[in-house]
Amino acid sequence: MPRIPTEEIERLKQEMSVQQLAEARGIKLNPHGKDLLGLCPFHEDHEPSLVITPSKNLWNCLGACGSGGTVIDWVMKAEGVSFRHAVEILREGTISNTQPTGKRIKIATVPKLPPPVDFKAEEQELLKQAVEYYHQTLKQSPEALSYLEKRGLKNSEMIDHFKIGCANRTFGFRLPDKNRQAGAAIREKLTKLGILRNTGHEHFNGSVVFPIFDEHGQITEIYGRKIRDDLREGTAYHLYLPGPHKGVFNLEALKASKEIILCEAIIDALTFWCAGFRNVTAAYGVNGFTPDHLAAFKQYGVEKVFIAYDRDTAGNKAADELASQLIGEGFECFRVLFPSEMDANEYALKAKSPEKSLDVAIRNARWIGKGKPNTVQQLKTLEPKAATKKESFQPPAVDNQQNKPAEEPQNPEMLSQPSKEEVNIFPLAAKEENLEKLEPVQAAAAPQRVEILTEIKPEEIIIKLDGRRCEFAGY
Repeated sequence: MPRIPTEEIERLKQEMSVQQLAEARGIKLNPHGKDLLGLCPFHEDHEPSLVITPSKNLWNCLGACGSGGTVIDWVMKAEGVSFRHAVEILREGTISNTQPTGKRIKIATVPKLPPPVDFKAEEQELLKQAVEYYHQTLKQSPEALSYLEKRGLKNSEMIDHFKIGCANRTFGFRLPDKNRQAGAAIREKLTKLGILRNTGHEHFNGSVVFPIFDEHGQITEIYGRKIRDDLREGTAYHLYLPGPHKGVFNLEALKASKEIILCEAIIDALTFWCAGFRNVTAAYGVNGFTPDHLAAFKQYGVEKVFIAYDRDTAGNKAADELASQLIGEGFECFRVLFPSEMDANEYALKAKSPEKSLDVAIRNARWIGKGKPNTVQQLKTLEPKAATKKESFQPPAVDNQQNKPAEEPQNPEMLSQPSKEEVNIFPLAAKEENLEKLEPVQAAAAPQRVEILTEIKPEEIIIKLDGRRCEFAGY
């Protein structure tokens, strides 16, 4: 669970007055030197034993209960809630005016805060309301915002456009306990959807959450990435709704462009998006290219796929197998090659200018091949769990006319640029003097790997390819 920043706790202790909390409950306070005296609301009190010190914003009972502390301790005691729950109540500014009874406060089983969802809503509407609550929570979560900034994703437009949110356990504080009729009913619904677990805890607790929408604005999937990287061994850092993955991230990109950058993960895709490459989508992990992805590529007429998977063993293997599948389906494929053992996000974070560095990577993407439906030998479609198979990559048989390097773009000056229009968002290749001519792919033979050595310096990028040396300065 994301911790509450110390600064936030101290702010609440200073801004929220214990005196106001006591007076809101009808407790009469009388001056006594620098202190205020009144009847303690937490036990049967006939002689004033509650002492409040306004200058320190502290309280203490000198009588039977012996309680005391800060404003947070007061709310915990008065409302019968946990520390975290008390903080949320203070954040909301919800001050109880319940009159003191002198009886011990029981642990609360009814919510002290407004519910995050409509208990009568249908499943899809419940998902949307949960996502909206997480979205608003992220905007008030310094820890979640700091995580995005650490990943180079400090972009308010991105947060609003993709409805990115944060689950920090506060969702459950606003629901009645399961021992209440209303609580049992709504919790059952939310458990079925995957928002809550069978234990009653939030499934995405401690995560930044990324909803996936279809063309009608319906939520098909939610991805959660744990904020902290120091969790106990065995903790899953990547979470999804139960069941098979459904939908395609940033589906509007497929509608707007025939050329798509396909990343291994949503964080990598957002790295490209923030750098101006809006024609980007993501798989659900290294083996997470689903039938939904393939169907969407065909439906919206995608022609060229730039596979920007991680440059590690698993990423390389998955990229080769995916290229084989896509070429067999008639797509033209390129491999975006980051430095060894790096992904798109890591590559961008090390660059002085992520926009220009990612543009260089796209310009120098390695052409793999191009297939034509109905004429090219069709390959067996690989299932998303292809990593468990031992088959090596076998490219399709293609004729010499198809084995050409990528053509020059019609507008080679055009670099990455955010645009909602149906335009070519990035050039397909570098100028010929900066890009090695690739050998034709041989049928029924393993592809020849071309090792591109990349050295990133503060003032330039140096790319070495087959004895050639290209320098890109001022990126």
